[in-house]
Amino acid sequence: MRGTLFWSVLTVFIAALSLGPSFAHVLESLPRLTKWSPVLWREATVFNGQFLLFAVIGAPLDIAAILCPALLAWILRADPFAVRFVLVAALLYAVSLALWFGLVRPANAILATWTPGPIPENFEAVRLRWETGHMAVTAAKALGFISLCFGLLGVRHG
Repeated sequence: MRGTLFWSVLTVFIAALSLGPSFAHVLESLPRLTKWSPVLWREATVFNGQFLLFAVIGAPLDIAAILCPALLAWILRADPFAVRFVLVAALLYAVSLALWFGLVRPANAILATWTPGPIPENFEAVRLRWETGHMAVTAAKALGFISLCFGLLGVRHG
């Protein structure tokens, strides 16, 4: 149990860092969907690198947010209550990554083909998929974070 506290804190920290940028996407989605012009949305999202660090820093965090709870579940294997919730957290963070690959990545592939000039005909559909995809990812991560917290609430750390 010596490393339990360390791994618990590290896991919660990584999970929170993974959830944070996703939650930021949700917070900004309403104005992006209802007030921003298509030109502003495309310029900010596609051409000016607004989300570059989401990929560079966020992607490794998303992987770590799956691996850390999985490792923590192994460390906590003697506590069936904690293990169940921590494993569910790992699963939900994995689901969030699968949702990103299934919903957001295909939209990103289309965005990568866009060039300056007229707004593409498929703009509304691609924007909606991109924004709602991030909402789905966030929902899975939020549920995973809650499950992780429930799993760690009863753990004694020495």
